[in-house]
Amino acid sequence: MISKEEMVTLFADMKANAPWDISKPLLWGYFFADADKAKLETAQTALQAKGYQIVGIYDSKPDGDSPALWWLHIEKVEKHTVDTLHARNQEFYLFAEEHQLESYDGMDVGPAS
Repeated sequence: MISKEEMVTLFADMKANAPWDISKPLLWGYFFADADKAKLETAQTALQAKGYQIVGIYDSKPDGDSPALWWLHIEKVEKHTVDTLHARNQEFYLFAEEHQLESYDGMDVGPAS
């Protein structure tokens, strides 16, 4: 689980090093994982209804005896602070639990345009 302290570190690092203005809306990507692709397909519909863009569902291309793991990637242009991103992460952990997904795996960020 991503801690609030990790959000503080992320925002401090972005403020110091990112080539974009963190006070403006940014493109936030969020990731969910499960071995059952159909569960992610169901979840993507619910997330799309909440205004998220679906980037895709990808296979992790398993090695050897490892089972396949599917990744759902969604994104949305949003303005976040430490507190709002921490709240979003908590919301997505709950969403993953409610939809019986293996995990909410975190986020990435980039410029909105």
